Amino acid sequence: MDFFSALTLEELQAIGLSVRVAIICSAVVLPLAIIAGHLFARKEFVGKTLIESIVNLPLVLPPVSTGFILLIILGSQRPIGKFLNSVLNIDIAFSFYAAVIAAIVVSFPLALRSIKIAMELVDPKLEEAAFVHGASKTVTFFKVTLPLAFPGLISGFVISFARSMGEFGATIAFAGNIPGETQTIPLAIFSYMQVPGMEMVAIRLALFSIVISTLSMVAAELFNKRMKKLRNR
Repeated sequence: MDFFSALTLEELQAIGLSVRVAIICSAVVLPLAIIAGHLFARKEFVGKTLIESIVNLPLVLPPVSTGFILLIILGSQRPIGKFLNSVLNIDIAFSFYAAVIAAIVVSFPLALRSIKIAMELVDPKLEEAAFVHGASKTVTFFKVTLPLAFPGLISGFVISFARSMGEFGATIAFAGNIPGETQTIPLAIFSYMQVPGMEMVAIRLALFSIVISTLSMVAAELFNKRMKKLRNR
């Protein structure tokens, strides 16, 4: 018990910040991934393969490279960064916003792949049957496609949450490692690893991240089982 009761303010801030970033990231990623997943699963258009490749780049790029690219695009001395600062008085780089954006960019492709596969597994004939019975495309999407792809949606949400909790490279490059503002659990672990005698603090934070991510996956699995039981009634 003493192992966890000795949590410092800095550790609590890192834990709280990680959870906030993960929740916001997942809430933003889910609707975007649903829209993109349906588009890529059901539509054919010029440049589709190229666009998918660009969207999935964070999966193969070193995370630090992703963060550096974000810094180049949204840095305070760049056109977009200057515009946001002058119009909204917001400095994106090395702020909480940067930590959220880095998590979104890195986790989005993972959520997208899960949701796209779920959409592809929905039988198009069921959607066509809904059209035949007079349902519009919007109604069919919300009443047929989404419910059938629901396990994939939950999986995408959890993947996004868990990936956000573990994001390091893009965050440290774009948001920095500022205690209380951008220092998430992985960054705090990295910092404590550099200080002699602080190994137990790093271990404690690592355990917290494992517990939080595991609970999110367990909750998602239980929710999916509950939904299957309701559908089978």
